[in-house]
Amino acid sequence: MARALVLSLDGQEYPVTLIKIDRDKLYGRVEIEAYDEKGREASLKVLAADGKTLIDKGGTALATVTAKGDSIDRSELVPVDEEGKKIEQVPSSFSQVNVLKRTTVEDYFLQIVKTAYLLQPHEDADITGLNDQLSTDQIYQFPFSYRGGIEYDNAFVIGAGGDAYMVVGKQAEFQFVKLNQTAALDVTDEQDISADDLDFDLM
Repeated sequence: MARALVLSLDGQEYPVTLIKIDRDKLYGRVEIEAYDEKGREASLKVLAADGKTLIDKGGTALATVTAKGDSIDRSELVPVDEEGKKIEQVPSSFSQVNVLKRTTVEDYFLQIVKTAYLLQPHEDADITGLNDQLSTDQIYQFPFSYRGGIEYDNAFVIGAGGDAYMVVGKQAEFQFVKLNQTAALDVTDEQDISADDLDFDLM
């Protein structure tokens, strides 16, 4: 059963379930199937470093190693900042009560969206009060982390068509320029881009 995310507004708690809204549900999806001249379905394989050995799906894995090449478990890794100081991890938002604070549509539009969720009542919870607030075009914000980690994302709770949604993202770093002023851009060398790097499905 999905975990409950507890949102708090004006002292009232609203346990909700997150239903992820992905591109496949909105726009559908396209799958490409490839077959050889005998009608057999083709499969993707990895060519090993020797240039001769073909490795089937599931035959490779990622490993974390030390500077000496010794294997190390990911649970032993400790995040540090640029000065080498340990970064305190933030807890998962599912393990605490998340207080909603009113925000503006300008702050919402400054976000680079990562994920969107439909909010549904968890089990038999009543979230009518939350939906009533959202129906008045109010926007709320709180720090959100799905599993916990080194930092929070921004989560915005908005309403549309009688439903409640949560939009998760990061604030965009815009560089504003004046007329006849050039922005300082970090441009990749054209020689580093090949035709194989272009994915026309994204256009």
